[in-house]
Amino acid sequence: MSETIAVLGTGGWGTAMALVARAAGFRVRLWGRRPDQVDALRRDHENRAYLPSVPLPPDLELASDPAALDGADRVICAVPTQHVRATLAPLRSRFPSGAPVLSLSKGIEVGTLARPSEILESVLDRPRVTVLSGPSHAEEVARGLPTVVVAASRDEAEARKWQESLSSPSLRLYTGDDPVGAEFGGALKNVIAIAAGLADGLGLGDNAKAALVTRGIVEMARLGTALGARKATFFGISGIGDLITSCTSRHGRNLRVGRAVGSGRTLDQALEGMKMVAEGVWTCTAARGLARKNNLDLPITEEVCRILHEGKAPLEGLRSLMTRMPKSEAADLS
Repeated sequence: MSETIAVLGTGGWGTAMALVARAAGFRVRLWGRRPDQVDALRRDHENRAYLPSVPLPPDLELASDPAALDGADRVICAVPTQHVRATLAPLRSRFPSGAPVLSLSKGIEVGTLARPSEILESVLDRPRVTVLSGPSHAEEVARGLPTVVVAASRDEAEARKWQESLSSPSLRLYTGDDPVGAEFGGALKNVIAIAAGLADGLGLGDNAKAALVTRGIVEMARLGTALGARKATFFGISGIGDLITSCTSRHGRNLRVGRAVGSGRTLDQALEGMKMVAEGVWTCTAARGLARKNNLDLPITEEVCRILHEGKAPLEGLRSLMTRMPKSEAADLS
């Protein structure tokens, strides 16, 4: 009898990974906290809000009752970072004891400054968490387009188990042993993607955007390594790989927000009508909080915060970056 995987979160990424797990031979229960949204999936046989025109297989179980966790052998958490704590706390009593958890969330929790795996560890009873990260837009994964990601865990056997279970000709999983780096890469790339979008919206050209992306990965590594990650992780799939996709893809929500604000719209206007979450809007403030707490300099993140949340003009933000004190690049790359 095949194992049962409960997928928490009926957004695009949760739905896409439910399809991946079902294709891999698992019995899959896709759980959402809103009964009306789950009813729509059941009625339409597709996730029209997040993955239109991608059919859901008839044997994919859909549920809004916490009982969906009963008897699950593994759990995939695809809840947006800012909602992980509130969503999972009521499910704690139903959570299968000892079940491995694969975390898909990308971000840093505002207020606590916790990474998604840290939230899971604080809410649940000693979960075995593996982090999945990398350039992986749900729209492409759900349609079987080639995708490469990293399953990162301090327990190599756990990462390898997910790798062996979910890999396919269209989804290649590498294993990694730096979940801290994988999570910071997945979170901070969204902030840099907003900066890249601001440059696009302002019409600043390719030179400026390339500089933001390049200095952005340095900034990501600076914060991550100060908090326990390995620098090399940021120059792999879950770091620069994810950053490239987020700063160039037509599916990029954070890039879209940056472009809208750079073009003159307010943040509220940029977010209006957006169904999927642009995590970088909140992650920038959490990342700035971590930087200040640890006496780190994150100039791009700082300017993104000021532009989005403090009313600074996007062009003034660029000028602030361009007129910083001169410095050598070598120290950042060593």
